[in-house]
This record gives sequence, structure tokens and C-alpha cells, in this order.
Amino acid sequence: MKKFVTIRDIAKAAGVSINTVSRALNNKPDINKETKERVLKVARELGYIKDATATSLRYGLTKVIGVILEDSSNPFYSEVLKSIEMAARKRGFNVIFMNTEKDYNLEEDAVKTMLSRRVDGIIISPTQEKSEDIQLLIKSAVPFVILGVHFEDIEVPEVYSNDVKGSYLAVSHLIEKGRKKIVYLSGYLYKSVARMRLEGYRRALHEHMLPFDESYVFEVEEGVENSYKKMLDIIESGLKFDGVFCFNDISAIGAMQALREKGYSIPDDVSVVGYDDIAFAHFIQPRLTTVRIDKQKEGEDAFELLYEMIKRKEFVNKRLVLDVELVVRETT
Repeated sequence: MKKFVTIRDIAKAAGVSINTVSRALNNKPDINKETKERVLKVARELGYIKDATATSLRYGLTKVIGVILEDSSNPFYSEVLKSIEMAARKRGFNVIFMNTEKDYNLEEDAVKTMLSRRVDGIIISPTQEKSEDIQLLIKSAVPFVILGVHFEDIEVPEVYSNDVKGSYLAVSHLIEKGRKKIVYLSGYLYKSVARMRLEGYRRALHEHMLPFDESYVFEVEEGVENSYKKMLDIIESGLKFDGVFCFNDISAIGAMQALREKGYSIPDDVSVVGYDDIAFAHFIQPRLTTVRIDKQKEGEDAFELLYEMIKRKEFVNKRLVLDVELVVRETT
């Protein structure tokens, strides 16, 4: 069974030459108007779809970019992906997406897959467990942008938020609300995001003349269930606390569930602050105080930086650090 309609099929059905069909499909001026309309009508009737592979071979561009993200089930990433797709569409690009499930091996496979597909560029939010795949991207000479994280030891194009400032705002707010024993439910500290947020946490304690106690910092794998279980463990350990700063809103939702089950009132007994300001933060009860990242801008800026490199055909070593803001709601 034949899979695709070709320009040869259109030429035969329309009773014209292959060159005439090509000129009509590519909107060339040197073709009779009536002939062009007849060819286009036949192409529509036959269900013709332009061969993007042939076009890419001719012009050296696929007009496709790859996006590799850690966890598409997290609303934060789905919002960023949507903004990337919208920005790409405006420039005439399509997006191939791969989810790594926070698994470095899957991430490495995704990078190799994107390179084998000859995409014009790649936007990647890496796990940072290792960096061999980023080195591979550098060697490949394919334009790429690191999204959401920062590499201290590699000079690469990056778009990420000011996480030191964000966590500083969050923890300072908790302290100003009278909280002095603040748990930090952190992501894994091999991630730059977790380290930067830890730095902001420590800075806020220091500036408010409160001691830093590492026993209040817990590395937790991201996810509602993981943060829920960790919060239960903390409560059952007997640790005294009156505030919880969470690595992201998903972690905060899990922590809040554990606190409620154990009889804590939020914010009367314990105040909670999340991070990201996903849509759910506004609708859960009580509504979640959080640090807002401009997810639309993050996605748009990542694509535009990538597009700049694709257009200029050269590496653009920029680091764009986006501002953040504290959004105060009912959990504090």
C-alpha cells in the first residue's frame, strides 16, 4: 500500500509536468494562475503533504527543534513547554518533545535521539546528575540552550530563574511571620536549583540573625508522594518546626497533606511556602504562598536564544537570569 502522495501523482492527475506542480506548490510566479489553481485543487483532493525531509535537505534546515524535559507530569514543565511551542510556531518551527523522568540515562538517550533526527537545535532541562551529554552537545556543534538550571563549571547558553533571590524572599517572609524553625524540603543537591535555593535559605537566616542548622534541610526526590512521606517522617521524628519551605509547589502539596493528617493547622501551627506558582497553587486549600517564576517568559526566552543561534549559525554564549517574585496567599 502506497504511503504518501508525491508530486508525480499530482502531475499525472492534473495532466501537467512535475516542474509545473513544483512551481505551483512552492508559489512561484512563473506559472499560469488557472494552472496553479488546478494543481493545488488536485493536491488537496489527493491529500498531498509536503515532504519536510526533502525540503530540509535542500535548505539545510529541518525547521524542527528538540525539547528534552525532566518531568512533563509536573505542571511547571508543561507550562514552559507550551510557551516554547508557541514561540517556535511563530517562527515557523515544530517541536519534538522527549521526557526523561529525571533519569540521566534516559536524558542521554534523548540527546542522542535528537541529534540523530538532525533537529536544528535543542532546549534541554538536564538532571545534572552527570554532564557527559552536555559535553556531547558541545562537540556536536548543534545549537542548544540549557533551561532552568545553571552549570558553574561549563560555559553554555542558559535561561534560568534567580533562585537565590526566590528562596531568600520565601524564607525571609516566613521569618517575618514569626517562624524561627524552618524546614527546607530540598531537591537533590547535585542540582544547581536546589543549591541556589539552599543558599537563599541560609542567607535569609543569617540576615535575620537565626542560626543555620543542617538537620532542618532534607534532600527529597521530587514528587507529591515523596514529599508527603518525608514530611510524615519529620513529624514522627519529633523535630520541632513552625515553618516549611519547599523546593517546589508539588513538594508543598505533599507536605501540606501530611501536616493536615497529623493535626497541624496551616498557617496557625505551621506556615508553608512553595516555589514555581503553578496553577494549582491558587486553587488548593488553603491557597499556597509561593515564589512565582515567569514560565511563559522562560520558555519564550529559551526558544529565542536558540533561534538566534540557528539564524546566526554560531554559538551564542548567553546566560539569561530571570527575576522572580513572592506571591503571598493563605498558607502564611
